[in-house]
Amino acid sequence: MDLVIKELGVSERRACRVLGQYRSTQRKVPTTPDDEAALVADIVGLVRQFGRFGYRRITKMLKTTGWTINHKRVERIWRREGLKVPSKQRKRGRLWLNDGSCIRLRPERPNHVWSYDFVADRTHDGKAYRMLCIIDEFTRECLAIKVARRLNATDVISALCDLFITRGVPAHIRSDNGPEFVALALREWIAAVGAKTAYIEPGSPWENGYVESFNGKLRDELLNGEIFYTLAEAQIVIEQWRKFYNTVRPHSSLGYRPPAPEVISWPTSSDSLPVTRLAIPPLVETRPLN
Repeated sequence: MDLVIKELGVSERRACRVLGQYRSTQRKVPTTPDDEAALVADIVGLVRQFGRFGYRRITKMLKTTGWTINHKRVERIWRREGLKVPSKQRKRGRLWLNDGSCIRLRPERPNHVWSYDFVADRTHDGKAYRMLCIIDEFTRECLAIKVARRLNATDVISALCDLFITRGVPAHIRSDNGPEFVALALREWIAAVGAKTAYIEPGSPWENGYVESFNGKLRDELLNGEIFYTLAEAQIVIEQWRKFYNTVRPHSSLGYRPPAPEVISWPTSSDSLPVTRLAIPPLVETRPLN
C-alpha cells in the first residue's frame, strides 16, 4: 500500500478503495497471542499421538487438559501448520428392511440394545487372532474386547456371562449371522437369561452400524498403527485402548464427550445429550500410534 501511494501519488483513501482494502488494515498491527507457541506445540503433540483425530476432537482434548480455546482458533492453526486427516470415505447404504421401510430396532436407554461382532488381525509372526467387541448402542460404551487366537460360541457365552453379572441383562443383543452367533447353544442361553436376539439381514453389515463403526475406529486408530509380537501384548494394549476410548476419547455423536467418564447421568429422553457430573480425567499415557 505504501508503495502504491508513493509511486502513483494518490491518497490512502483512494488507494484502499481501488485495491479493495479497508483503511483500518493500514493502522491495526497484527499481533500473536503470548500462548501461541505453547498451543501449537500441544496441538502438534496430540496430532502425533492421535493421527486419526480431526481439529474438533483435538479441540475437545485441549479443553480437557486446561486450555480455554474455541475450535476456530484451533482450525486456523491446523490449516497454517498443514495438518490434515487423510480422507477415507466409503459409500453407505440406508437401513432399508425387506418390506421397504427404514425402521429398525433403535436403542432408547442404556442396556436396551447391545451389539457384538468379530475383528480379525495378525501378530508379527503372521498368526491370526480374533477380537470379540461388545458395545452398548445407546451409550456407545465398549463393554468388552475379548482377544484370543480362536473364539467360538462358548467363548461368546463366557464373555456375555461376565457382563451380565456386572451390568445386568440387556433387552436385545444385535449381531450378524455368523456361525458363532447363530449357534443353538448361544441362542438358547440368551433366551434363558431373558434377553432377545436381533439378527441383521444376511449381507447387510450396515444394519449393525454401531459396532461396525466401532470396529472401524479400533482398526484405524489402533490396529493399523501397532505391531503386536505376542498375543499377551495385543491383549494388554487393546484393553488399554478400550479404557481410553470409554473414559477419555471424545465421541462426536455425544457432543464430543467420552462414552463413559467417571460419573455420567443419562436423561430420560433419548434425544438429549448426557450431562457429565465429574470432569473428564486427564489424558492417560498411551503408546504412540505412529
